Amino acid sequence: MRTAEPEVLQQTKGSSGRGNRTWVKIRQNYELYLFLLPAVAIYLVFRYYPMYGVQIAFKDFRASKGIWGSEWVGFEHFIRFFEAYNFWPIMENTILLSVYSLVFSFPVPIIVALMLNQMIGKRYKKFVQTVIYAPHFISTVVLVGMLGVFLSPNSGIVNHVITFFGGEPVLFMASESWFRPLYVLSGIWQETGFATIIYLAALAGVNPELHEAAVMDGASKWKRVKHVDIPSILPTIIILMVLALGNIMSVGFEKAYLMQSDLNYAASNIIPTYVYELGIQKAQYSFSAAIGLFNAIINVVLLITVNRVARRLTETSLW
Repeated sequence: MRTAEPEVLQQTKGSSGRGNRTWVKIRQNYELYLFLLPAVAIYLVFRYYPMYGVQIAFKDFRASKGIWGSEWVGFEHFIRFFEAYNFWPIMENTILLSVYSLVFSFPVPIIVALMLNQMIGKRYKKFVQTVIYAPHFISTVVLVGMLGVFLSPNSGIVNHVITFFGGEPVLFMASESWFRPLYVLSGIWQETGFATIIYLAALAGVNPELHEAAVMDGASKWKRVKHVDIPSILPTIIILMVLALGNIMSVGFEKAYLMQSDLNYAASNIIPTYVYELGIQKAQYSFSAAIGLFNAIINVVLLITVNRVARRLTETSLW
């Protein structure tokens, strides 16, 4: 008479069976896994291996002693940053610049993609796509240089227009109040075209039968956009929103640093530029590493939190 196997033994056999099937599939499709090796190698070398140096945030790093030989100081550098006189101004600048960029930059590609999707003329549609996508290929250095040329108080075309109508020249690039608007608007101009392509690709996957049924029911273009297009690309919007909110503290360093000057320093001094100033210019490696790690932890917490909220509310998430 056959006796029932213990539950633990059955689970062990089941898990080993699944493991064997997995290895069989890997051996059968090993060519596909070979294509993953370059990407895995890049991530290991440039993403995971540098994490070894994160420990200097908890040490009084001395290059002569090396990372392991430097003295352990715990959370001293974090406490120093939290108690610094410029902690709150830096946090305020970083958060405001990130929030403004998200609020004003995120909806623009969605609106542009919905408008382009409704265009009938293919040639004009391709022309518009090319025009708005071209700025993405302009480097940040060139972009800031163009801002300096166009907004120059002496020779800039913008100030020429202002003086033509009787106004006084404005020092756009040296003004604290103009730093954030210029940063956000230039970002919209440069990145809208690239983000629009993602939403256009999502709109291309919308079932045409849904539009045909809506037309048969007498729905206008606006109603078709509202009830067909937007719900269809909503998962894409949510995924990109989660990624954007997860990187809300990672404001672009290059443009902020290039636009920074002594006159607008109070508004342009954000965490990435502050880390560069301390770590590269003043060689305070441990202190700057602690600030960068603090910024990264905030991004990770935001990413996990927003992803969990998105999964509960919409059943769409990164994982």
